Parts: sequence; structure tokens; C-alpha cells
Amino acid sequence: MPLIVSFSLTAVPPFKHIELPFSPIMALFLPLLLLMFTSLANAQGNPPSPGYSPSSKVDTIAFNQAYKNLWGPQNQRFDQGSVTIWLDKSSGSGFKSIKSYKSGYFGTSVKLHPGYTAGVITSFYLSNNQDHPGSHDEVDIEFLGTTPDKPYTLQTNVYIRGSGDGNIIGREEQFHLWFDPTEEFHHYAMLWNPNEIIFFVDDVPIRRYPRKSDTTFPLRPMYIYGSIWDASSWATEKGKYKANYEYQPFVGKYTNFKLNGCAADSQQSCRPPSGSPATTGGLSHQQVAAMQWVQRNYKVYDYCSDPKRDHTQTPEC
Repeated sequence: MPLIVSFSLTAVPPFKHIELPFSPIMALFLPLLLLMFTSLANAQGNPPSPGYSPSSKVDTIAFNQAYKNLWGPQNQRFDQGSVTIWLDKSSGSGFKSIKSYKSGYFGTSVKLHPGYTAGVITSFYLSNNQDHPGSHDEVDIEFLGTTPDKPYTLQTNVYIRGSGDGNIIGREEQFHLWFDPTEEFHHYAMLWNPNEIIFFVDDVPIRRYPRKSDTTFPLRPMYIYGSIWDASSWATEKGKYKANYEYQPFVGKYTNFKLNGCAADSQQSCRPPSGSPATTGGLSHQQVAAMQWVQRNYKVYDYCSDPKRDHTQTPEC
């Protein structure tokens, strides 16, 4: 009677309990099988702990302490420290920080609209497009709307003096999330300092964009924005699915605003907070491991790996 090797994988539906007949040949493949199933289990769970919480080091502020309406005031509602903005057939809506900043930690908790949201962008980002039209800098967190059978895509992007003049050079990395962002609030943040930009989801770093040269890094002051708008021409599967106003209004909810930055007029000695236990910046080994897990399991697009891109325009790749 053959020996039976039995083990359970409760973290990987639909695998519940597995029994494998054991043999000398099987012994050679068992470590590989265990590694395969372990990888599947990790892909279904939460990321490993980054071991550090940058958001806990930054105080929450009231919306009106740092932000004001930018457009679509009729599609904007305030309620006890939170703001709700929505898109309908008449208008979208957006808000903007009162000050511009040359560095800092900028975060907010967002709850996204469920169901059919194709063509709709819900965003939180840095930009100086109003100060430098046609040649602005931008650091983006954008949620690309979707159809009910597919997950939201979180797009991170960096522009350097290259939008509005017909020569847009985006540096997009796109991710799916390890949770449903429509069920409850999750915290999204950008840390921008003179050396790097780090994107966080619930304090887990998902992308680090280092400063490799002055020409590939935003250095001019930027404002902070949030908005919801119709981007049917490109937002969902390159414009395949458009916004459908039979499902309006499309709602974005923001709360738990975190801001600790150096305003454009601050002293030269001002230093933004660190995103890691080291005050000098960068990421710890534990944070890097968490980021690599996310990129390995949930990154779905990287501009540096896109063979259709002209990489002479993105020398950092």
C-alpha cells in the first residue's frame, strides 16, 4: 500500500485538502509542488508586513485646513472631515490644496464606486499644470474604472515637463489590488522628496521612483488634487468601454487626509518626513520585500517593460 502524503491549503480556494500517493520519484518533485502551492497561497493573501507605518507618523487634518473646491461644487459634499465628489452627465468634480509644496507626504483614504464604472477616473495626485501649462510635472494615483466582472486598476504615473504640448511621456505602472476598494476605505499616499517618489497602499510601498537625473524627476512645486471625471477615450481597456450614465452618479469618497510637506515658500532647512524607519529616506529591507511581493503578484503593466514604448525618451528604464 503506497504511503500517502497529505496536507491542506486553506488559503488557496478551491484547494481544500490534497492527498498524493508517495513514491521515490514523487520525493523528487514534492519540494517543487510545495513551492508551487505556497506561491499560490501567497498570491491569494495579503502582502507581508512592511514593518513600518508612514501614515501613523503624520497627523490627520480637516479637509478645509488644506483643500478647497476647484470645480464642480454642485457635485461635492462635505461631512465631518470627509468629502464626497461625484460624476454625472452634467459634471464631474475636483478639489485642490490651498498651498503648493516642493516635497512631502500626501495621503488620503478613498472608497470607490462599485459596479459599472468604465471610463471614469477617480484620482489623487500632485501637479503644477496650472502654473506650467503645456510643460507641467505630475505624480498620479488614478483609479481606472472598470466593468463589474473585472477589478479596478490603480495607475501610478510620473510626468516631467511633458503634458499638454502633444508630447506626453508617461511613466505608468499599473496594479490590481489585493482587496476590493469599493467595500471600505483604504489609505493611498505619495511621498515625494528630492531623492525619490514612493507610492503607498495601506502603508505598503508598491512603487519607488528614484531620482536618477534632473531631467527625469519632478523638481518644481506642485499642488495636491483630487477629482472624478470622464476619461472614456482611454481609461478602461484603452477606451474599449465608455462611461455609461445609466449608472450615474459615480461617487468617490475621501477621508483621513494626511499632509506633512514643505510648502513652496518654506525655509530651505525644511525636510519632508521619511517613508521608512531610516530618517535618510529609502526603504527598509522589510519594506522592499513587501513591495516586491506586490509587484510580483499584482503589477499588471510597467512602462519600462513595454516593447511598444520608445525608451530613448525614458532613459531611467
